[in-house]
Amino acid sequence: MVAFGKKLQDRQIQEWQRYYINYKLMKKRVKQYAHQIEIGALDRRHVLKDFSRMLDNQIEKIVLFLLEQQGLLASRISELGEQRDSLQEQPDISKIIELRESYRAVGQDLLKLLFFVEMNAIGLRKILKKFDKRFGYRFTNYYVKTRANHPYSQLQQVFKHVGLGAVVGALSRNLADLQDRQGSYLSIYDEPALPLQEPIIDSIRAAADRLTFSTNFLNFLGQHALIMQEELPIPVEEPVDDERYHFMSLLLNLANTFLYMVNTYIIVPTADDYAMSLGAAATVCGIVIGAMAVAQVFSSVYFSAWSNKSYFRPLVFSSIVLFVGNAMYALAYDLNSIWVLILGRLFCGLGSARAVNRRYISDCVPVKIRMQASAGFVSASALGMACGPAVAGLLQLNFKIYMVTINANTLPGWVMAIAWLFYLVWLWISFKEPSRQIEEDHIPQESNSGPVENAALENGTLGQPLLLSLEDNQQGEDSDQECEASEEAPEESRKPVNSLAAAYRLLTPSVKVQLLIYFMLKYAMEILLSESSVVTTHYFNWSTSSVAIFLACLGITVLPVNIIVGNYISNMFEDRQILLASEFMVCLGILLSFNLIIPYSVPQYVCSGLVLFVFAEVLEGVNLALLSRVMSSRLSRGTYNGGLLSTEAGTLARVIADATITLAGYAGESRLLNVTLLPSLVICVSSIIATCYTYNSLY
Repeated sequence: MVAFGKKLQDRQIQEWQRYYINYKLMKKRVKQYAHQIEIGALDRRHVLKDFSRMLDNQIEKIVLFLLEQQGLLASRISELGEQRDSLQEQPDISKIIELRESYRAVGQDLLKLLFFVEMNAIGLRKILKKFDKRFGYRFTNYYVKTRANHPYSQLQQVFKHVGLGAVVGALSRNLADLQDRQGSYLSIYDEPALPLQEPIIDSIRAAADRLTFSTNFLNFLGQHALIMQEELPIPVEEPVDDERYHFMSLLLNLANTFLYMVNTYIIVPTADDYAMSLGAAATVCGIVIGAMAVAQVFSSVYFSAWSNKSYFRPLVFSSIVLFVGNAMYALAYDLNSIWVLILGRLFCGLGSARAVNRRYISDCVPVKIRMQASAGFVSASALGMACGPAVAGLLQLNFKIYMVTINANTLPGWVMAIAWLFYLVWLWISFKEPSRQIEEDHIPQESNSGPVENAALENGTLGQPLLLSLEDNQQGEDSDQECEASEEAPEESRKPVNSLAAAYRLLTPSVKVQLLIYFMLKYAMEILLSESSVVTTHYFNWSTSSVAIFLACLGITVLPVNIIVGNYISNMFEDRQILLASEFMVCLGILLSFNLIIPYSVPQYVCSGLVLFVFAEVLEGVNLALLSRVMSSRLSRGTYNGGLLSTEAGTLARVIADATITLAGYAGESRLLNVTLLPSLVICVSSIIATCYTYNSLY
C-alpha cells in the first residue's frame, strides 16, 4: 500500500503545492526529536514548544492562502453580479447561459479549495496522531485545547472552513436566480427547502459536509456499519467495476444480515419458558441466548479470514450451519434436552457471516454508492432486530406432526430453519463471486499530476510571507528530497493487519476508549433485552405476546432515532459532544431502571428501558463514526480489520451480559434486575471518565 505522505503529495493541486502542510518534513522532524531525546540532546518541554511552533506556522500558511483564495472568489462573484444586474435591464439568453457557466466555473474553483482544506485537515490529524504515538504524550489534547477555543483560532479555519459558507450561499443564490423556474420569482430564501438542481452546488455541499463531519440520515446510518472509507478525498468519480460489483449479490448479503438478526432475537420472548419446559431455571435463558454470541466470537475471526479468498463459500457454509442449528433448537423440545437446545444456538453463532457481509460492501461496492450500501446493512440489522420478537409473538400455535411438537417454543427454530433453506437456494442460484484482484487494486487511483515537492519550512519565522518566491521554493526541494527516504515507511507498516498482536499495537488510547464505549452500550442493551422476559413475568405477569410487543417497539425506534440524529442533531453539535451527552443519558436510563421503589411499576420499567435503548442507539452511531476517524487506516483491511474488532467487542459484551443474567439468577428472580444493572452502571461511569480523558483527541 502507498504511504499516506506519498498519497497526500500525489493528490495535491499542482499550482497550490507550496501551500499544503509539509507532512514529510514534519514526519522527519518527529523522528529527529525521538533521536535527540534518546541521546539527551533535547528535553520534553523543548520538543513540545518547537513542534507547536512548527504546527502554528504550517496552519498559518494554509489559512492565509485560504483567505486569499476566498477573497479572489468573492471578487469574481462580485464582478459576475454586476454582469447579472446589467442583464436584468437587457435580458439576453446567450449571455445568461454564459453567465451561468461562469458561476459554475467559480463553483469548480471553490470545490478545489474545499479539497485543499480537507487534505490539509487530514494531514494535521495524521501528524498529531503520529506525534502522540511516537512519544506517548497527550500533545493532541494540549494543542487542540489551547488553539481551537482561542478567539483568534486559525485551527478553526482549517477544520470548520469558517467563511466559505458565505461564498457557497452567494453561488447558490445567483445560480438559483438564473435558473429557469417556470415564471416564478421566488428566491432560495423564500423557499429554502426547494432543491437547486445544480450538480456543482451538490458537490460543494457534500465536500463541505465531509470537511465539518456534518451529515444526513443516510451518512449517519451508514456509519453504524463501520465500513471505513478512503482516508483522502477523491475528487473524481470512481467507475463501477462490473467484475466486482453485482447488485443481486449485494442484496443477498443484506438479506443474510436481516435473517441473522431475526434469528438472534426471535427466541428472546420465549427462551425462559423453553428453558423451564426442559427442567432448567428461567434464568438459564441467559445461557441459551448468549450461546449464539459465544460462538460468534470465534466465527467472526474465521469468516473474516475466509472472506480474503471468497465470499460465496462462506455464505453457503453459514446458511447450512444456521439451518442445522435452528433444526436442533426446535428438536430439543421433543428430545427433552437442554444441551441440544444450547448446542443448537452455538451452531447458529458459528454461522454468523456478518464479517463477510461487511467485507463485501467494503471491497466490492463502488465508493459512489458505498454509503447507501452501508446504510442498507444497518437498516437490515435494525429491521431484523424489530421483526424477530414481533414474529415470535405471532407464533402462538400448539400441535404435532409425526411426533414432532410445534408450539411457541419450537416454532422460532422451525421458521428460521425453513428461511435459511430458502435463502441457501436463492444464494446458490443468484450469487456472483467477484473477481479476486491483487491488493494493489484496492489502492485509490493516484492523480495524473506527477509528484511535486513542498516548499521548505522557514524555521523561526512566525510571519511567513503568503506568496513565496521561486528561489524559496527551489531551496525547499532539497529539504524534501532529504526526507523522501524517511517518508517511505517499511512495507510491513503498510500491510493489512492479519494478526491480533499487530492490531493491538495500532490501538491508540482514543481507539481503546471508543471500543470500551461500544462494549458498554452493547452490554447494557443485551441486559435489557435478554432479561426482559424474566423480569416482566416476575414483576408484571406479562405474556409472551406482551414481551414480544415491547421488544418490537424498542426495535422500531432505531430508524426514527437515526433520522432525527442524522438530519438534525449531528448538524447542530460535534460528534464528541453528542457522544458524551448520550453516555450520560444511557447512565440515567440505567439508574432509572433500578428497583428502588416498591412496587416496581410498568411505566418505570418501560420509560427507563426506552431511555436506555434509544440513547444507546444514538451512542452507537456516533461512537462508530468517531472510531472510524481515530482508527489507523491499516485497520481498514485484513483479517483483524476495524469492523471485526468492533464486532468482537460488542459480541464479547453480549456474552458477558448473558452470563451475568444466568449467574445473577442464583440470587433469585427478585434480585435479578438490580444485580445485572450494577455492572452496567459501573462500566457506563468508567466509559464517561475515559471519554473525558480523551475528549480533545476526538476533535
